[in-house]
Amino acid sequence: MPPVTPPASSDPRVQRTRSPATGDVVVERVLATPADLETVLARAEAARRDWARRPLAERIALVSGLVDAFVARKAEIAQGITDQMGRPIRWSAGEVGGFEDRARHMLAIAEEALAPVVPAPKPGFLRRIERVPLGTVLVLSPWNYPYLTAVNAVVPALVAGNAVILKHSDQTPLAAEEIVAAGTAAGLPAGVLQFVHMSHELTAAAVGDARIHHVCFTGSVAGGHAVVRAAKDRFVGIGLELGGKDAAIVRADADVAFAAANVVEGALFNSGQSCCGVERVYVHADIWDSFLEAAVAAVGDWTLGDPRDPAPWLGPMVRPRNAELVRQQLAAAAAAGARGLVDPSSFPAAAQGGAWLAPQLMVDVDHSMELMREETFGPVAGIMKVASDAEAVRLANDSRYGLTASIWSRDVEAAAALSRELEVGTVFLNRCDYLDPGLAWTGVKDPGRGATLSVLGYHELTRPRSIHFRLPADPEA
Repeated sequence: MPPVTPPASSDPRVQRTRSPATGDVVVERVLATPADLETVLARAEAARRDWARRPLAERIALVSGLVDAFVARKAEIAQGITDQMGRPIRWSAGEVGGFEDRARHMLAIAEEALAPVVPAPKPGFLRRIERVPLGTVLVLSPWNYPYLTAVNAVVPALVAGNAVILKHSDQTPLAAEEIVAAGTAAGLPAGVLQFVHMSHELTAAAVGDARIHHVCFTGSVAGGHAVVRAAKDRFVGIGLELGGKDAAIVRADADVAFAAANVVEGALFNSGQSCCGVERVYVHADIWDSFLEAAVAAVGDWTLGDPRDPAPWLGPMVRPRNAELVRQQLAAAAAAGARGLVDPSSFPAAAQGGAWLAPQLMVDVDHSMELMREETFGPVAGIMKVASDAEAVRLANDSRYGLTASIWSRDVEAAAALSRELEVGTVFLNRCDYLDPGLAWTGVKDPGRGATLSVLGYHELTRPRSIHFRLPADPEA
């Protein structure tokens, strides 16, 4: 984006990011104008064809250099995550590691994923299906995992030969800048990878622009609908990674202590602000009491405090209004008969209010409650007793969300049978809240459409082109 003279602090064009821990402004950026966006789009349009013509090996080498440059700033990037969205500093560097892991995997499989499909030989003909870049990809990334969500699209899009324009949430603008700076340090050609800080209105205009050939959006279901509306007059491809209300099924044969500790971690990590975090738990009646006891004990291992301090496991939620929505769900559930198992006074930092919220496990819940139907996106889970696997699966599927589900059991065959009944994109056994870059990340129902990561992630960011040549007759034949 071209340099712009910083306006006065009262100018509405200034985007301000406030620390969830202190409320202080930690980043100020000038929002792009339509003229700024035009410049960005024109640069991408000018750069993308030359980039696509470069050999795949050259693109892989340059993007690998981007990853090297990014990882070299691990400490600064981790601090930026903590300052902008409030994740405890003890965990923030892990996102840089996750970025590298996913990027390295996608680089390693690029040749396989982008290789032509060659049908059986046919005398006198040359036939193959090539995978070619789409053009310019607009990547719209959220604040909760600003780098892990972006890398899923940015790295394979670039390697496949696309130009990329990156727009991050106003809560984590530095994430877009860090990724682009790493690309510049690696020697990516000008215009191939750019960032732009935009209002919702200008973002919608970008989605509707003919020079954008694909959109990758990660965010809320409402945000996904807004992107689709912005593209309603175009046939542009849109990948949507949206919300979740992910279920954990704890079978009677589960290792109770192991399952409880890991389900709690799946519910609380990142203050529950994860699309694939555990929000609903269905526990077999035979182990109900022991599971609840172990789960409450596991919550007690977590500490809530200033995310800049290396000790706490939990920090504040991203904004006071996000925490207030969780409080409203909890209050409505309590009014309908639910009860919390965790004493909020065990987490003194929560007394500050605002973005600070104690974790909670709720029982005596049912699907009439918003807490068990709608995405909570906070450090909270509802737990229900079930009499059978069939009941657990029915309840897990009783949702408009179908991102992931986890099964906790010693019986692999039983888990495999249950996985075939679950209406989700990923089924875990004895783990949760995790992305493996070798597997497609996808969902069904309201979590969106399309897939990222794995070979299929490359397919989403390219199109097939069939080569059908009748060969000239051999004059010597």
